[in-house]
Amino acid sequence: MTTIRRYRESDAPEVGKLIADTYSEFNLSFVPPDELGLFLGPFRHARSQQKLHQQAIAQVIQSAMVYVAEADGEIVGVLRGRKERLGSLFVRGDHHRQGIGRKLVERFEQESLRQGVTIIRVAATLYAVPFYLAMGYKRSTGVRTGWSFEGRGLKIQPMRKVLEKQ
Repeated sequence: MTTIRRYRESDAPEVGKLIADTYSEFNLSFVPPDELGLFLGPFRHARSQQKLHQQAIAQVIQSAMVYVAEADGEIVGVLRGRKERLGSLFVRGDHHRQGIGRKLVERFEQESLRQGVTIIRVAATLYAVPFYLAMGYKRSTGVRTGWSFEGRGLKIQPMRKVLEKQ
């Protein structure tokens, strides 16, 4: 069974590894190995035990709304966002297509509605576009070239969704 809950700072090491692994595998395959660290920022140190690395990862994860998905005692998904902006969504590859991303996004949308937000924006990676389309998001412009930490050249699709009160 998968549960969605608020992120706790003690989750940072596990969430850091999840982000580093899934981001690399599903979104950064175009990046040469020697440049991967530029795109991962502090997440390149996700397996480091150094306190400074752990603090940097915890700081980057922080956002107004952060939710994790837990299955069998392990964190298998994370969503970060703030008012009107879904910042990032990662679900462990072996848990794709199990409704985890959907549950995380729905929780974020519910909280956004509660706060009076009616439009959510996301800069989706090309890998994630089909997922967001299935969730009711629409492309708001053409594909753009963006960045991730110090890495340049990440293709993104700006998208938006108008939330409806239920």
